[in-house]
Amino acid sequence: MEAIKAVWDLFQNEILGMAWLKRLIVTALNALGLDTDGKIGGSVSFFIYDMIKIMVLLCVLIFVISYIQSYFPPERTKKILGRFHGIAANIIAALLGTVTPFCSCSSIPLFMGFTSAGLPLGVTFSFLISSPMVDLGSLVLLMSIFGWKVAVVYVIVGLVIAVAGGTLIEKLHLEEQVEEFIRNTKAIDVPQEQLHFKDRAKYAFEQVCGTAKKVFPYVLIGVAVGAVIHNWIPEEFIVNILGSNNPLGVVIAVIAGVPMYADIFGTIPIAEALLAKGALLGVVLSFMMAVTTLSLPSMIMLRKAVKPKLLGIFIAICTVGIIIVGYFFNVIQGYIM
Repeated sequence: MEAIKAVWDLFQNEILGMAWLKRLIVTALNALGLDTDGKIGGSVSFFIYDMIKIMVLLCVLIFVISYIQSYFPPERTKKILGRFHGIAANIIAALLGTVTPFCSCSSIPLFMGFTSAGLPLGVTFSFLISSPMVDLGSLVLLMSIFGWKVAVVYVIVGLVIAVAGGTLIEKLHLEEQVEEFIRNTKAIDVPQEQLHFKDRAKYAFEQVCGTAKKVFPYVLIGVAVGAVIHNWIPEEFIVNILGSNNPLGVVIAVIAGVPMYADIFGTIPIAEALLAKGALLGVVLSFMMAVTTLSLPSMIMLRKAVKPKLLGIFIAICTVGIIIVGYFFNVIQGYIM
């Protein structure tokens, strides 16, 4: 067991966490005369290390996930979901959401396509909740920062929110709350071309280039904010607002996350810096969930597809679920970190 743990720690720290890169950057900056223990040097070190680490992981993950996603085009996904009924359909939809694009704005067009294809509304909402909140990328990135226990529990509770939210929406029978132009659209079954390895690899590479270009500005902003938090904001300030002494820390984090627009890659450096400064784990994770699931631009786009009542119910379900998850993580933090 000790040998297995040693191998896993090596994989998590040196491969996923790229600790070797951090040591290399610190050594190089010190050689250039920059004190990495000071505020300026520490900020520069944090910025360079996190930018390189996140972008490398981002490109690798997008390639792998896009390659997997090439097996699940919308028409095939619709056919897979159509075979299941009841809560089983919600579970499959939530799981399929883990191999789809990284942000909610990318998932909404797929949600609209599934809805117009006649899939049950609750099933499509399970997909919509899961897709930005829980994906293979979030699992790997969270492992690189917080460890495998936090990553696994995060994915599980994210899937629970997606399944429960979709099931509740299904029970409320809100089909008339979907805009008519979507309900009246007739889906056309287009036979999927049989793709070979080179075709799938080419598709995955194109997704890497396109997504990296789109995501890079948000990663840049996220890392810059993380560097400021990590080296310039006093620890006491973070602890007072987001630490254990403030029972409303989770609620504050959710409210702060809603106006932002980013994906898991943009929120990771901010979450990392907040946790290092003393913010509770549940506060940090609820902030990440709010940004990726309830961002204002995403809600504006979703409003074009659904009426205000359904949009409000969706926001309420996600908000309550995220807050519950945040407090849950605060309670179990000592057991999984």
